[in-house]
Amino acid sequence: MVTHTPALGRRRGVPGRQAVRLLVLVAILAVVLYPLFWMLGTSVKSQEEIVSNIGLLPKEFTPGNYTDGWRNFDVSFGRFFLNSILVSLLTVLGNAVSCLLAAYAFARLRFRLRGFWFAIMIGTLLLPGHVLIVPQYILFRTFDMVGGPWPYLPLVVPQFLATEAFFVFLMVQFMRGIPRELDEAAKIDGASSYGIFRHVILPLSRPALVTTAIFSFIWTWNDFFRQLVYLSDLRDYTVPVALTLFIDSTSESAVGPMFAMSVLSLLPVFLFFVAFQRMLVEGINTSGLKG
Repeated sequence: MVTHTPALGRRRGVPGRQAVRLLVLVAILAVVLYPLFWMLGTSVKSQEEIVSNIGLLPKEFTPGNYTDGWRNFDVSFGRFFLNSILVSLLTVLGNAVSCLLAAYAFARLRFRLRGFWFAIMIGTLLLPGHVLIVPQYILFRTFDMVGGPWPYLPLVVPQFLATEAFFVFLMVQFMRGIPRELDEAAKIDGASSYGIFRHVILPLSRPALVTTAIFSFIWTWNDFFRQLVYLSDLRDYTVPVALTLFIDSTSESAVGPMFAMSVLSLLPVFLFFVAFQRMLVEGINTSGLKG
């Protein structure tokens, strides 16, 4: 009986440790989700209650904030959503295509000064994005791409030129994990460099592409500063820029409708992540290779 007491004590201690761990996780989850729940509750509060009631639940349910926010301007807020979706999807497409091609060149092809150019590309990660805003604006202004009939060109064109060094580096590291024996086997079958890319690298790079797509969409959807710099017409505004229109220097700021539109602005990001998260987790588990 004595010899089994320590094991029995350890078994009894396991549920206790699991309960403590669960409580800690629930507490962390509550802290993380509290701002989201507070914003959701504030979106259905009246203008006066927003100032007086800082709790989660409203005393007076005011769903009219959503209709007021949707029709608050001369342009429907749906137009701002369409603009953001357009810019975000084009950015996803540009980053996926250009960064994948650049990564394939750095990871699989051999050319002069490959290491030097790769180091230069990695070095651009050290430059803060705000430092590049002024020279980029002057460049696009010189090419007459600012404020023209296609106002989103300064936001989209750079993404088709593999300017996101982070995604290029991510894909390079992923491709280096793909066995080169697959390339050699494809060459024996007569495949060219393009054939290797098309039939070997591209199918196996799906996890890196999904990761690039998710982060590209989220970062572009939430981008404010660059879109504020290049967009000047109300009809061309994206959601982050349009949300600032609810706040002005007078006492007429529509805070309730602003929170209501902020809640709606989270839905595309959430739905986009849910749509691709299974592929992302599957890609991480399999490392892009299936035996």
